[in-house]
Amino acid sequence: MSDVVAELDDLAVWFPSPAGPVRAVDGVSLRIRRGETLGLVGESGSGKSTTGLALLRLVRPTAGHVRVAGTDVTGGSRRVLRGLRRRVAMVFQDPQASLDPRLTVGASVAEPLVVHRLAARGEARRRRVAELFELVGLRPELADRHPHELSGGQRQRVGIARALAGEPELIVLDEPIASLDLSVQAQIMNLLRRLQRELGLTYLFISHDLAAVEHLSDRVAVMYLGRIVETGPPQRLYREPAHPYTAALLSAVPVADPAVERHRRRIILRGEVPSPVAPPTGCRFRTRCPSARPACAETDPPLVGVATGQEAACLFAGDAVRELRAPG
Repeated sequence: MSDVVAELDDLAVWFPSPAGPVRAVDGVSLRIRRGETLGLVGESGSGKSTTGLALLRLVRPTAGHVRVAGTDVTGGSRRVLRGLRRRVAMVFQDPQASLDPRLTVGASVAEPLVVHRLAARGEARRRRVAELFELVGLRPELADRHPHELSGGQRQRVGIARALAGEPELIVLDEPIASLDLSVQAQIMNLLRRLQRELGLTYLFISHDLAAVEHLSDRVAVMYLGRIVETGPPQRLYREPAHPYTAALLSAVPVADPAVERHRRRIILRGEVPSPVAPPTGCRFRTRCPSARPACAETDPPLVGVATGQEAACLFAGDAVRELRAPG
């Protein structure tokens, strides 16, 4: 277990609503290994971001366990959570909204140094902030500016510098490039790869951008309606998905080769994503799955191995995907 930085064990996060509990996350089990990037993908509303927030205990789990470096932090005290938030940091989707507009960006980066008592006052703290700015490719003199004075890419670099200030083992990246221009997205991804290589970081990379996840991740987990439906290395999962939902997601990703794109079969899912207040019985994907069979309404399939390092939660894993891809 020494190589496991964080572990989610049957995690559930339900939110109250007048119609009944909203099952945002409903039985997620994941292990994040030291030094890897685990990509977490799925449609909006699948529970990806809530999973990341629960890992930092920014939302309270309804059931299950969250362990970081072997320590159960599910019901941790304030002291335990302070230690957790030094070990685990977060980079948010919208860098403008995640930075305090009243503070200079240097003060925002210095805040974890104050909270975790990592740098003395005065010159030592200023030097550390300057080091963090240089580490993420920003000029140290930008520390005196406010968020509105920086570009979107610069603000996201500030967010990354703030996450690094506590010297974490794991960083949760919640859609870190979604609000950026394409050219800036590539720069931020290259920065994240360099930082991981130089600092030995571990990432949970949450995104709906399947191409970015393939580029950055060592393993991928696919979420649908609060559950993990498939996991595996991107080289295998992108080439031979075993779950029909994964196959449908991948079929929507454009291919740069016009000849391949022209003859590629697109998988169209029928209907809307069911309400997390009342998910379907049996397999949660069955109401939209073109290959659903009567047994799918009766059995909630667990994740089972389908190839080396690849698991899928489907009673007909592999066969259902081949049916969807068949001509006609």
